[in-house]
Amino acid sequence: MVRIRVLVVDDHRIFAESLAAALAAEPDVEVSAAGSGPAALRCLERAAAEGRRFDVLLVDADLGGGGPGARPAVAAVPAQRESGEDGAVDGISLVAGVRSAQPGVRTVVLAEKDDPRRAALALQAGASGWVAKDCSLSRLLTVIRGVLRDETHLPPALLTGVLRELTAARRHRTESERLVESLTPREREVLRCMVAGLGRKAVAERLFLSPHTVRTHMQNVLGKLGVHSTLAAVALARRAGVGPADLTGDVVERGGQLA
Repeated sequence: MVRIRVLVVDDHRIFAESLAAALAAEPDVEVSAAGSGPAALRCLERAAAEGRRFDVLLVDADLGGGGPGARPAVAAVPAQRESGEDGAVDGISLVAGVRSAQPGVRTVVLAEKDDPRRAALALQAGASGWVAKDCSLSRLLTVIRGVLRDETHLPPALLTGVLRELTAARRHRTESERLVESLTPREREVLRCMVAGLGRKAVAERLFLSPHTVRTHMQNVLGKLGVHSTLAAVALARRAGVGPADLTGDVVERGGQLA
């Protein structure tokens, strides 16, 4: 029998353990539970290193929100615990992180209420489904098995709202792409450094420019993008699909003199 390995990620202990126990009763399901985003990532890394990858993650939409029953620990079924917490990760960010690190793992978001905007964000981050927390076990198992067949599952009542959100997001992305295309190659490189979180001095060192020249480039970037802060420029760049400069590789070629 092929077993489905499921990881429940929820910081509400009672719900997480109840759901894990219910799923574990299924003969073809092997389930563990993690109480935080960082803990889930550690579980995934450890499992991959041991050659026993998870198939599906069930992620709480409100992960990291705290509240009654929340706890910074890791639990597994059978009971195993690991202590330690190294920073909160919300549910949608976890979905994106898992998609980047282990694209073969399917993720399903568990939500207490329908929210078209957040459901659309979850799908954009790489989720394969959005399911109500109070759905039946049989419905949840249908979704788990469906996403493993590359199906996408959404409640019918959410479809119209999610499509509207995705259409709007695409429109915003197109506009953002047009603005980014108006930048010169050097300005785009400066923007990528900004996305990577580099300050003016670090950008100057990386691109072999003077801080004054970098300041001018940054001002030009903000002006052409129609924004008033680095944070807004980075947000627009991400919408346009601009990734951060690779800080681990070789530095950018000089392409000229120090300005």
